[in-house]
Amino acid sequence: MTVRLAAAAAFLTLTSPVFAQTPAAPPAQAPAAPAAPAQAQQPMFSTTKVEGTDNVYIFRYGGHQSMFVVTKDGVIATDPISYGRPEAAVTYIEEIRKVTDKPIKYLIYSHHHYDHIAGGKPFKDAGAKIVAHKRAKERLEQLKDPATPLPDETFDKNRTIKLGGTVLELHYMGLNHSDSNLVMRLPKEKLVFIVDTIPVGTFPGRGFIDIYPLETEQFMERVLKMDWERMIPGHPGMPSDRLGTKKDVEDQLALVRYASDEVKKWAREGKCWEPAEKEVKLDKYESWPGYQAGLPLVVRRYCGLWGRGT
Repeated sequence: MTVRLAAAAAFLTLTSPVFAQTPAAPPAQAPAAPAAPAQAQQPMFSTTKVEGTDNVYIFRYGGHQSMFVVTKDGVIATDPISYGRPEAAVTYIEEIRKVTDKPIKYLIYSHHHYDHIAGGKPFKDAGAKIVAHKRAKERLEQLKDPATPLPDETFDKNRTIKLGGTVLELHYMGLNHSDSNLVMRLPKEKLVFIVDTIPVGTFPGRGFIDIYPLETEQFMERVLKMDWERMIPGHPGMPSDRLGTKKDVEDQLALVRYASDEVKKWAREGKCWEPAEKEVKLDKYESWPGYQAGLPLVVRRYCGLWGRGT
């Protein structure tokens, strides 16, 4: 417990709130300002039932979150979110146990990136079958991370899991944030769980480094045509950890198309990487959380596309 609390304190110091910037300390000679009321820090982890559902939960640890579904015959869990923090998977299972004593039957990997799927051994030890896209297994076999068990079962396009009266659809809908990202859809609840490709209320961040830009636009168009009403993202939505809607998908699609068109102009004039990386601003999105940190990453990726053809 001591290690877990220490890790939580360290993580909160670095990441909470996610997009806030710490103001500079006043000069030594300045009079001390009155103390501001202390703001409650967000706890390291939380488990929340999705409003309007009987059995769908969100487990959040730090700035990552996963979905799990409780049925009369067992639990379907997703992403262990335990990269560099093995205690997160242990906590995740403990949180599931607070909700149900049913066995964890499945663990679904959203894609192959470690920040979401590393640390699944406790789930494997608990008897869960790990399911992922076939490309995720190919990637993980090459990388050989000891903290990330290989999937037990893979598929190419679609896979439907039926457990205890619950139906969960797994769809691979083409290249996007990676070459293995899944769309997980609960048709009865009209919910989807989509990790990383479609941020909710925030400017794209570090995950843009290896995105497939043009294919991502097509992916978002396909997601918009699906039958769903609310989206659980892999990182808490802004503001207030909210769920996403189709409007959020439309907004992100408009953002990436705008960024792509703007950087293309600079690239066609031979200005990528420089001076585009320093001078492109995308001002219409400057009020979005994460804009300052994410802007150079987005510009760099589109410079790669339009300036290098990659």
